[in-house]
Amino acid sequence: MRHGRRVPQLGKPADQRRALLRALTTELIRHGRITTTKVRAKAVRSEAEHMITLAKDGSLSARRQALGYVYDKQLVHALFEQAPKRYATRNGGYTRVVRTVSRRGDNAEMAIIELT
Repeated sequence: MRHGRRVPQLGKPADQRRALLRALTTELIRHGRITTTKVRAKAVRSEAEHMITLAKDGSLSARRQALGYVYDKQLVHALFEQAPKRYATRNGGYTRVVRTVSRRGDNAEMAIIELT
């Protein structure tokens, strides 16, 4: 039983799951919106919001944490420049998950996650 276990497993081992979430977070920050399954979108939402919160903080420690997570160094620098003024008045809720039609091949629930 998994009572009280809040981490979505995504059907992958821990190292593959971490790599998947890092890749999805990087692409979400790069493009502003990505299409993926609903479960993956909900899992990547917390990671993306954490990266934006670090960018709003703007300290050297926060920048190093973000550089250790996001794959693209230039993307982190751009995020740290834009996020404080873009999300200054907001305390969370930086992403939106919108459900779309199911995937044709396996009928998986799909969603679009985007930065607001």
